[in-house]
Amino acid sequence: MTEKRAVKRAVKAASLGNAMEWFDFGIYAYLAGTIGRVFFPSGSDTAQLLSSFATFAVAFLVRPIGGMVFGPMGDKIGRKKVLALTMILMAIGTAAIGMLPTYAAVGFWSPLLLILFRLLQGFSTGGEYGGASTFIAEYAPDKRRGYFGSFLELGTLAGYTGAAGLVTALTAWLGTEAMDAWGWRIPFLVAGPLGIVGVYLRLKLDDTPAYLKLEEGNVHVSGATNPVESTARGDLVTIFRQHWRTLVLCVALVGAYNITDYMLLSYMPTYLSDELHYSETHGLLILVATMVVLMLVINQVGRLSDRFGRKPLLMTGMLGFFVLSAPAFRLVQQGSPLAVSAGMLMLGLSLVCLLGTMSAALPAMFPTSVRYGSLSVGYNLSASLFGGTTPLVITALIGATGSDMMPAYYAMAAALVGVVAVACMKETAQQPLEGSPPSVQTEQEAAELVRSRTPAPRF
Repeated sequence: MTEKRAVKRAVKAASLGNAMEWFDFGIYAYLAGTIGRVFFPSGSDTAQLLSSFATFAVAFLVRPIGGMVFGPMGDKIGRKKVLALTMILMAIGTAAIGMLPTYAAVGFWSPLLLILFRLLQGFSTGGEYGGASTFIAEYAPDKRRGYFGSFLELGTLAGYTGAAGLVTALTAWLGTEAMDAWGWRIPFLVAGPLGIVGVYLRLKLDDTPAYLKLEEGNVHVSGATNPVESTARGDLVTIFRQHWRTLVLCVALVGAYNITDYMLLSYMPTYLSDELHYSETHGLLILVATMVVLMLVINQVGRLSDRFGRKPLLMTGMLGFFVLSAPAFRLVQQGSPLAVSAGMLMLGLSLVCLLGTMSAALPAMFPTSVRYGSLSVGYNLSASLFGGTTPLVITALIGATGSDMMPAYYAMAAALVGVVAVACMKETAQQPLEGSPPSVQTEQEAAELVRSRTPAPRF
């Protein structure tokens, strides 16, 4: 039986830590144009932007390595220690970028150092999402896992909103020239103190009940195919050999989700300023307004996934992107603030169906003994291949075809893959996590569960 206060503390620590992590990561996306001018000054505007987005994508190349290191480590030494470590590394990497010399000062060493610290950011992020979603899923009661899990993505949106809001305010206050000269450093340097707060919050908690039960060795693992699953805190061999089918499904599901996510939350401000010639501040303000709306409804989506199931909500989001992407971009291309806002909101409401459900659906795909490792590997392999490359691929496709509808077509193709992946996954709403005992909120719920599992007398 879960403790209400303990669950709330766990959700708060994981979500706030996640918000700070994605604040750090989001800063780079929203400063893409400035980063291009500061670190890659030679060449055309498009070449600068491509160089900046290529450096953005570089961080995703090492995310699978981070997932392969931190994931199995989280299954062996515990969830909270690894989550604190990823927080420290992200804060160091982000603050270091804020102190880098510019290209004008040291030449090619400047972009080289930028890439180095982006690699550190990507490496730390490899252990973040899988660990944070596992942490909340293993603390939450079975019937409210969707609701509590949605707070993790609320934290992601809050981090992105904070990053976009800070960049917008600084750009409006300082102007482009001052931002290029020194103002771009401020958002990166803010990350250091925020990282310390995140580490403090995470270290104050106990590890998850599911992990502690597993560590005691007294949990019967339902559906285990051999003793390895029920006794070892899985390693990479176990993950790839015994769970490869689920891993492939996870990669497909996360790939579709990541492309649509990064297309809207990371690339859209650049699309507005580069293709529609909006000011950087104006485009970011519209995105911030859209994310605030998503933050207001995301917990209700989590509740709906508990009531109606994960699959219906995920399918709604994928079909929403498939059907609405083209009309939404046509609206955005009208150029008026109202049309742009309406188009982005159409995409945002499709995305929130995925955001509010995914953090409960993904951890339930794997058993407790390998959950952190499997989810970290699957999520980050997919994010590396499809997520971080999204701005780069879209920018390159627009440059190659001349069509500013390429973001819509790319999102539609991703959504089609997502529809197939959702159709193939199992429904896990209101079910115990595999490898963990049932988790309930009240004594009455526990008694009802025991009665439902007690065999009826024969006479």
